[in-house]
Amino acid sequence: MPAKAGDRHRQGQSGPSGGKAVQPRPAKALSKKRDEDVSTEAGEGVDEWAAAKTLVKPPDQLELTEAELKEEFTRILTANNPHAPQNIVRYSFKERAYKPINYVDQMAIHFSLNGNMILKDSDEGRRQSIKLGTAAEKAPIETSAVTSEEAKIKDEESTGDTQAAGEEEAEGSGTAEVAEAAEAEEPPPPRMKEQKLANQFNFIERASRTLNNPMRERACQSEPTPCKNFSATANQWEIYDAYVEELQKMERSKEKEKPKAQTAKREEEKRGRKLTSLELQSDDITKISKAAKIMERMVNQNTFDDIAQDFKYFEDASDEYRDQEGTLLPLWKFQYDKTKRLAVTAISWNPKYKDLFAVGYGSYDFMKQGQGMLLLYTMKNPSFPEYVFSSESGIMCLDFHNDYPYLVAVGFYDGNVAVYNLKKATSQPSYKSSAKSGKHTEPVWQVKWQKDDMDNNLNFFSVSSDGRIVSWTLVKNELVHTDVIKLSVEGTTMQGPQGLQLQTLGCGTSFDFHKKIDYLFLVGTEEGKIYKCSKCYSSQFLDVFEAHHMAVDSVSWNPYHLKVFISCSSDWTVKIWDHTIKTPMFIYDLNSAVGDVAWSPYSSTVFAAVTTDGKAHVFDLSINKYEALCTQLVVAKKKNKITHIQFNPVYPVVIIGDERGHVTSLKLSPNLRRIPKEKKGQEVKKGPEVEIAKLDKLLNLVREPESKAGKRAGETMALPGAAS
Repeated sequence: MPAKAGDRHRQGQSGPSGGKAVQPRPAKALSKKRDEDVSTEAGEGVDEWAAAKTLVKPPDQLELTEAELKEEFTRILTANNPHAPQNIVRYSFKERAYKPINYVDQMAIHFSLNGNMILKDSDEGRRQSIKLGTAAEKAPIETSAVTSEEAKIKDEESTGDTQAAGEEEAEGSGTAEVAEAAEAEEPPPPRMKEQKLANQFNFIERASRTLNNPMRERACQSEPTPCKNFSATANQWEIYDAYVEELQKMERSKEKEKPKAQTAKREEEKRGRKLTSLELQSDDITKISKAAKIMERMVNQNTFDDIAQDFKYFEDASDEYRDQEGTLLPLWKFQYDKTKRLAVTAISWNPKYKDLFAVGYGSYDFMKQGQGMLLLYTMKNPSFPEYVFSSESGIMCLDFHNDYPYLVAVGFYDGNVAVYNLKKATSQPSYKSSAKSGKHTEPVWQVKWQKDDMDNNLNFFSVSSDGRIVSWTLVKNELVHTDVIKLSVEGTTMQGPQGLQLQTLGCGTSFDFHKKIDYLFLVGTEEGKIYKCSKCYSSQFLDVFEAHHMAVDSVSWNPYHLKVFISCSSDWTVKIWDHTIKTPMFIYDLNSAVGDVAWSPYSSTVFAAVTTDGKAHVFDLSINKYEALCTQLVVAKKKNKITHIQFNPVYPVVIIGDERGHVTSLKLSPNLRRIPKEKKGQEVKKGPEVEIAKLDKLLNLVREPESKAGKRAGETMALPGAAS
């Protein structure tokens, strides 16, 4: 209400004197007074707006012509907010730098109001009205408060009603009684005050009852990792110092590996036989040795890719046009700088990892004895050996354990034997014999692992030129020896001083244990004899074969047939025997001293031999009983000789060692590993039984002519007697 109207209204209420009390007017009079006040206010406002308004022109306004005023200017409105910032920067924890934000919110809110009204006719409105109605019926009747003026008016009306009622009572009392009874029966309905409906869907009102959890970012829960800047310059002096430090570390490690006194060894044993690789791991180079080894193999695979392709896929197509001939395809050549002047004296494949093989280096020349080496190569890396072990004496033989492929038994030229553990990062053997523990007095020519003894201790056998066959058992930290048999030569007793009988011992050069019969084994000697021995008898032999005229270089049981074995000698011959018959089944003259012979793992009739003239010979008795299928020159130089050959247990590959320290791998052509062809409707039989039957068939062919010849000789001898 305007101020003037309010003053007038107050003056009208108080009166001119202001002190006297005015009687209360009826409500109609009050309403009339209010209407007049409102009308006066409206009248005054109309007069003000009706008055003429003069336009005030600012002094700096431009004066434009009519044409300029009519000229239109187009203006394009966009949704972009001109006041929105375009260069907001936030810290990126991922990239660790401040980055500008591409997305900018363009919305500008000018007015926002959350309402709380709903439609009366809607379902929600009806539900709320019904709910409020039921609540009002249950609640006690509430009387609304009225103003003091209205209360006075009601009092006057009530007094007037009572007076009128008294006059009516004088007229007749009967009607009054009836009216009072009716009023008592029907009380007037209570007045309900209308309540404003609240909007039940107002998000703010409903959510204000609970606390909204603040949003969190994942990045603000972790601190950025501390970073440091490192910079250094490398010059020739620093590089030189680094190399000197590395050399000093290597020298220290070598000093630690040197054999120490017994007290020092006991101290090391007390420390728990921990791998020395733990100490070496602290060096920077050993930390990346595995990664470097993988990289080296990858580089070698790329370098020798053509050889790898030949190894995997090449098959000599010319074998289809020749029935009884085959070839050997040269693959990788393994050589090491430190073994150039040493001969390959032993080769053995690992029983678990089919690409890994061990090579022993020494010298067969009595006058040129020196140090030896044990190297382990893999076909995955022909350029450098996987393991390198050096020894004071030349290595003459070696053998992998079948169940523990990380254990290698080694025999030395000085008569000692040792066991290397490939798991240990030391260059010294884990076990080694000594003069006190019963070492051989002559070179050890062959070692073979055998089954564990009764106490589950590992053990292996060795044969030497001193005529002793010794069993070595690995007990705790030492080798315990047991003499199995001594190779006494019959008829060679000598008369010693004071009438003593001295018996000369045979010189063992090779031996092999039977694949099935555990106690049975063969021993080849320098005299050319082969002894069939048993572990159970130490004083006598089961049988003696007058096999060769010179030293037996190798003797080996057939992997399939239980009766057959093969032997080779420096007398140029290779002989195949049945151990139940004293005469050989097959004899092959190779025109040169035979260094080694080996059965193939895939066929009972295939074997290979190497001769000192640098040739490799591969035979298959099932195809040709008289000649080799392949005779190939492997070593070109005249002064070089081949010493050993071994078949890979899985792949069609042989490895051949020579006197210059080189190992050559060769792949057999299809004719040298011929598999019987499948006939229509018939399956090709495979397995040991088939191989045994194949060799038995050949042996029967050899035996038959002898029996027939014997009968004929008997008949001719009987004829003269009959005539007489």
